[in-house]
Amino acid sequence: MPLTDTAIRKAKPSDKPVKLTDGQGLYLLLRPDGARWWRWDYRRPVTGKRNTLSLGTYPDTGLADARAKRDEARRLLAAGADPGEQRKAAKASGQERAANSFEVVAREWLEKQSAVWVPAHSTKILLRLQNDVFPWVGGKPVAEIGARELLAVLNRVVDRGAVETAHRILQNMGQVFRYAIATGR
Repeated sequence: MPLTDTAIRKAKPSDKPVKLTDGQGLYLLLRPDGARWWRWDYRRPVTGKRNTLSLGTYPDTGLADARAKRDEARRLLAAGADPGEQRKAAKASGQERAANSFEVVAREWLEKQSAVWVPAHSTKILLRLQNDVFPWVGGKPVAEIGARELLAVLNRVVDRGAVETAHRILQNMGQVFRYAIATGR
């Protein structure tokens, strides 16, 4: 029998974990400490081994949301993809994107260049980047930043009347992009 929201709310924790099943491998694990975790059991497509996928906690993830996540995972499984491996790959690519953000690459470039520069020069460049570039494109991956975003950053600086600073920012951003290309990002 499928779960209902009322049955979930009325369920009381016991001294051992309790599974409240919904169907098609979806269940709510009610732990002794009162935590409620949505889980989905499935067989891996290649090995055929049993695996469990976490779908969130109740009440943050409601019954309808858990069922929707289960259905999405079942579609992936039907297409021959392992939902657990898919999730790991998405997480790894997110970490890779964060490691290749413009701000991370610029700070790395600046640190390498600071060894040969006067400290005041590297401080000025860092302040320029922090004030005028990082707030708008700092979090984006270097490979995804296009001319339009660069132009928008430079226009903000020009609009406040700092044309010379805009030229210097353009120069510094070009150096960061060349460094990113040289390091394979």
